[in-house]
Amino acid sequence: MDKSAPVVYLEDLEGPVNAAKENAKGDASQSSKASPSKSEASERKTQTGATKRQMTLTDMLPSGSSTAKAPATKKARATLSANPSLNSIPFSLSDFQSTFSDEEKKLLALECQTMGKSWLKLLKDEIRQPYFLKLKRFLLEQGVKGPDDSAPNLKVYPAPKNIYSWSNLTPLGRVKVVVIGQDPYHGPGQAHGLCFSVPPGVSVPPSLRNIYAEIKSEYPSFEPPKHGTLTTWAENGVLLLNTALTVKANEAGSHSNQGWEQFTDKVIDVVDRFGGANLGDKTSASAGRGRGIVFLAWGAWAAKRVAKLDKKKHLILTSPHPSPLSAHRGFLGNGHFKKANDWLEEKYGADGCVDWTNL
Repeated sequence: MDKSAPVVYLEDLEGPVNAAKENAKGDASQSSKASPSKSEASERKTQTGATKRQMTLTDMLPSGSSTAKAPATKKARATLSANPSLNSIPFSLSDFQSTFSDEEKKLLALECQTMGKSWLKLLKDEIRQPYFLKLKRFLLEQGVKGPDDSAPNLKVYPAPKNIYSWSNLTPLGRVKVVVIGQDPYHGPGQAHGLCFSVPPGVSVPPSLRNIYAEIKSEYPSFEPPKHGTLTTWAENGVLLLNTALTVKANEAGSHSNQGWEQFTDKVIDVVDRFGGANLGDKTSASAGRGRGIVFLAWGAWAAKRVAKLDKKKHLILTSPHPSPLSAHRGFLGNGHFKKANDWLEEKYGADGCVDWTNL
């Protein structure tokens, strides 16, 4: 045995040795009291009759194994291989488009031109599913084509170029919080691809006024702005996602049950896997993979969208909707904005927080 090898002392509780073994020791055991041999020096009887032995770490390893941790290491590598980091997933838009049929080239031109690439590379198979192509045929009949060649005086909101604005303003790896809405605003000039948000120059909607009121109660220094544009939040990692991404003018819910719900459920699945991948410590083993984010689900509709998510991985906060019809039944006073930041700061440090007051 290598004298430099570290030694671990174990107490190996064995049964009493048999009489034959004792007799075999004979007078040698008597003489050992005066000058114990090298082999006997490594054994001592305990008061209970057990033997206390010296063992090296090498003795403790399974026979024929160079390391006891090899299986665990292989398992960890397999797990990482099955869940690659976000930035390691390759994507070529031109290669993707080269596989399109003639119909797909027409139907999916909007997605290829306007969807954020960090999202498109994870949703590329989804937009070729039969249900999504059926949805695109439906929108084509409504006049929705590409970002610049849609029907004049289009009566579908938001404008085609803004349907996927959430994906451009909030890259997948930087998502910190998801706010789930239901339908785009159906009035002229209101919807621009972010739930609860309206473009500059449009009056603040009632639900957003209640959202501002709740932020004011949690952050007293906040002064609600005169506008309702939430692009600053989106750029700071707040994914403002409606469940249906389009609506017919003046007809709330008119594009529900056409396929958008299935698609945005897939978006939520992608966020579950990769949301927050580029937050926090970039050197950790889990860097580049989703480690959990915050979901703000206001209203029964939104709560259903997040019901299947892992509550141990994510912080899922639910309450009534901020609409004037329900805000006083539990939205106002829910404390969601501070709760979200407390959780994010603990998990990711200051980089994970959202400045809700910066609008």
